[in-house]
Amino acid sequence: MITFGSAHVSVAGILAALVIAGGVGSTLYWMLHPPQSYVQQIAKKAESELAQMVGSLIVAFSPEIDSSHMVALAVKLARGEKSELLALYVIEVPYTLPPDAAMPAEERIALDALGAAETIAGKNNVAIRTETIKARSTKQAVLDVAKREKANLIMLGSFREGKYSGAPLSRIIEEISADAKCDVLIGVEGKHGTLLLTEESLQSAAQTA
Repeated sequence: MITFGSAHVSVAGILAALVIAGGVGSTLYWMLHPPQSYVQQIAKKAESELAQMVGSLIVAFSPEIDSSHMVALAVKLARGEKSELLALYVIEVPYTLPPDAAMPAEERIALDALGAAETIAGKNNVAIRTETIKARSTKQAVLDVAKREKANLIMLGSFREGKYSGAPLSRIIEEISADAKCDVLIGVEGKHGTLLLTEESLQSAAQTA
C-alpha cells in the first residue's frame, strides 16, 4: 500500500491503471495507423513499379501487329512517368528475298504508322523516337530491340487471326509475350472503350454520337 496525502493507492491498482492506459494507447495507435489491406499493398507495389518505369516504353508495329490505338496510352504513360518512348515498326522480309530487299509498299505503311505516332506524341509534348527494322522474324526483332533498349514494357496492339468474333490473337503477339524479358501489355479496343483513344478520336466520336 502506498500513501499519497490522504489517498491510499495499492501497487496492484497502479499496475492495473498502467495496463488499462497501455491498452487504450495501443488501441488509439491501431485506429490511427490501421494495417494496409491486401488491395492497398498491391496498389502500393504497382505504384512503385510504375515509378521505376523510366526510359523503357516500346510500342511495336508490324503487318500483324496493329498498335495504332496503343500510341495514345503509351504517350499518356510516357508523359506521366517522364519516360522515353520508342515506336518500332518491323517489316518481316521473306526468305525468298535478300535481307535488305526494297519493299516500298511495306515501307510506306511503316512511315505512315510511325508518322501518326509522332503526331500524337508531338501534340502531347512527349518526346518519341521512331525506328523501322527489316528482319526475318518480327518476334526476334522486337525482343532484340527490347534488350538493346533495356525495356521495361513492350506495348502491342491486337490483331486476330480471323475476322470472326472470338478469333485468337496473332501468333506473333503470343510468341513475343511468352519470350519477352520484360512486361508486355496487349491492348484490345473495347466497343465502348475510351482509354485507348486520342482526344481527337474522342471528340470525333462525341460529334457523331
